[in-house]
Amino acid sequence: MNLTDGTARKLEVRGLSFAYEGRPVLENLSLYAGQGEFVSLLGPSGCGKSTILKLLTGILKPDSGEILVDSCRISEISGHFAYMPQNDLLFPWKTILDNVCLYGEIHGTSEKTRKEALANFPLFGLGGYENSYPSALSGGMRQRAAFLRTALCQADILLLDEPFGALDVITRSEMQDWLLAMREKLNRTVLLVTHDMDEAIYLSDRILILNPWPSGIVDEISINEKKRSRDWLYRQNDLRRHIFSKISGSAGRKENTQ
Repeated sequence: MNLTDGTARKLEVRGLSFAYEGRPVLENLSLYAGQGEFVSLLGPSGCGKSTILKLLTGILKPDSGEILVDSCRISEISGHFAYMPQNDLLFPWKTILDNVCLYGEIHGTSEKTRKEALANFPLFGLGGYENSYPSALSGGMRQRAAFLRTALCQADILLLDEPFGALDVITRSEMQDWLLAMREKLNRTVLLVTHDMDEAIYLSDRILILNPWPSGIVDEISINEKKRSRDWLYRQNDLRRHIFSKISGSAGRKENTQ
C-alpha cells in the first residue's frame, strides 16, 4: 500500500493493544510511516510512547494487533529495527571505534562494519577520535557515536527514544541541527519519541500526538517545509499552540475519567 504521494508504506501498525500488569497502556493503536519518512510520537509522560518502540523491536509482545514492514507481518525480534535509547550506553573500556562496531562483532561481520565505520567517522563529526575512549568525548559527541552505532546496524527503520533528552539545551539544539542535516544522508525511515514540541516540529515530516493511557492518536500533523532553519522554527507559534492544546486537552480528558 502506498501513501497519497506514491511513497510506499514502510511500516504499518494495525490495532495494537498492550496491557501491563492488567492496566491498559495501548488500545487499538494504528499508525504508519512511509519509506524514508521521519515521524515523531509526541504526548504527555506515561502515554506509552516508549512502549510502542519496545513492541516494534520485539522486546515486548502485543496483546493484539499486528506490525508490518514492507507489508510483511513481524512477530518477533527483527533486523528491520535499530533502537537508540536516551543514554549512549558506550562501554568505557572500549575505544569509540570498538563501541560503534558492536553490531558487526556480534553478527560476525567485524571487518565490513569497521571499514564502514571508519568511512563514516568524519560524517558523524568523530574524525580523529576512532581510538579515543568515551571519557574523552563531549556529551554531543557521545550521542553521535551512539547514533553511528545504531546506523551501522543496517536496519531499515531507526527507533529513536528521546536520544537527546539527557543533553543540555545548547548541546541538544546542536544535535537536532546535526540530525536535520543528516536526514537525507541516512535515507532511513525514522520513528522518534520525544517530549519536546520544537524538536518534533523541527525534524519531522509528520507528528502523531498521543493521548494518555490507554493511548491512541488524537491528532496527526504534516509538516511540508523543505528548507528548515532555527528562524523558521521560531516562527511556528500557531503550530506550537495547536500541539500544546491537543496535548493538554488529552491530559485533561484523562483527569476527568479518574
